[in-house]
Amino acid sequence: MEQMQTDLGTRLDWVAVDHFNTGHPHSHVVIRGVDDRGKDLIIAQDYITAGLRHRAENLATLELAQETELEVARKLQAEITAERLTRIDRAMIQDLDASQSLDLRPASGQVRAEAEATLRLGRLKTLERLGLAEQAAPGVWTLSKDIEPTLQALGERGDIIKAMSRALSRRGQSRALETMVIDADGGGLTPKIGRVIDKRLVDELGDRIGLIVDGLDGRVRHVEVDGDTASEIKFGAIVETGARPTSRPADRTIAGLADGGVYRPSGHRQRLESGEMRLAPGANADDFVEAHVRRLEALRRANVVERLGTDIWHIPNDFQARAEAFDASQGRRAQVRLLSALDLESQITSDGATWLDRQLVGKGLPEAASQGFGGEVERALERRRGVLLRQGHATRTLDGGWRAKPDLLRTLERQEVAKVGAELANEKNLPFRVPEAGQPVKGRLADSIQLASGKFAVIEGNYDFSLVPWRPALERYRGQQIAGMMEPGGGVRWQLGRGRGLGI
Repeated sequence: MEQMQTDLGTRLDWVAVDHFNTGHPHSHVVIRGVDDRGKDLIIAQDYITAGLRHRAENLATLELAQETELEVARKLQAEITAERLTRIDRAMIQDLDASQSLDLRPASGQVRAEAEATLRLGRLKTLERLGLAEQAAPGVWTLSKDIEPTLQALGERGDIIKAMSRALSRRGQSRALETMVIDADGGGLTPKIGRVIDKRLVDELGDRIGLIVDGLDGRVRHVEVDGDTASEIKFGAIVETGARPTSRPADRTIAGLADGGVYRPSGHRQRLESGEMRLAPGANADDFVEAHVRRLEALRRANVVERLGTDIWHIPNDFQARAEAFDASQGRRAQVRLLSALDLESQITSDGATWLDRQLVGKGLPEAASQGFGGEVERALERRRGVLLRQGHATRTLDGGWRAKPDLLRTLERQEVAKVGAELANEKNLPFRVPEAGQPVKGRLADSIQLASGKFAVIEGNYDFSLVPWRPALERYRGQQIAGMMEPGGGVRWQLGRGRGLGI
């Protein structure tokens, strides 16, 4: 960068980061587009495309010395069997004729050193094994039209497997190659539960993050998510991964309610409140309808639907097909649901309602392997039982079994919320209030906080503050005044947006 400042005749304001997320470590440099005189920084295109690389090569040569012929030969020899796009491949692609053929016959008039011909023939044998090259006649080869994208995909796959191996080795573990699964889209419709053991940047420009998940079933998966999703998932978090279904339930509901091609959120809410349509236990009509409206907003930006008014949406006849096509166009990203922000060790001694507790009082774990994360979960469940017994939240049965007290999850949640609320009250110098069912919740949505029991909204009133269960619909109201009513199940019936004819 010092040399670049000399070349451009100005001091540069820049930052850089070194990346080791692929098999080839590299650096990214971001330069502020202003020179030391405060004017726009102008850099010639030739300098960006070739000059900067030339400068870097010269400096690297001064530091490391010129590569010897033996070193160059060794690197090229290693490329013969590589399952990625190599320099040999690029050189052969440049020499292809119009019929995608490469003529290596000595009588063809091509002048080439014998060593280079040997390298190419060796590489072509590898490409033939991969189904990317075929010998049409002695010395004449044809290359697949898909050779570049296929080799690039193979190289990416190799980088992912290396990243998965590194993540396991840092935990003192190793797995057979057949247990490593690259699930770009989440791996089918059956949800998979696991622990996040690493993250990797997949695409710097496309905001794609790879999560490496050690699954309950003994397999290690690599799934791709967007940056916003990945930012909320920490190492050790418990997640559920699964591909988006081909047809979303929300889309089917919207299509079914569209009367004459028109969907009305208010009509949808009325059917839910009247009992004509059923809600899942613990859900409320406002949140449910708002989820459908958010889906329509996303589809509106993709020109799938049209909003005709505050409470009127135009739904085309082929709505479901177009919605499915939109989802498919969003790239290879998995649907990932955060089950617990806490790692197993933190859950064992937690005061709140943890993911382990939900397994203890529910139907139990899906099929779990005895090795890896599956084995750790089984041991963690047993230790959690002991903690709950000592805390008085469970009892031993006459046959030596274990029984949780009624309403265990709700009791643990209230216990954790009360403890965290008291701690925040000291920080904020504001009284903490636990709203009961039927009481209003009013104030500014100041923040959100992740607890063992889940994510909670911090609502600050004039004289006190409260912690209430978080809903995704609240995200756009951060810093604003909101109001709602506590419901018996512990949820909140929010009344935002009533003036626009829509509540969330």
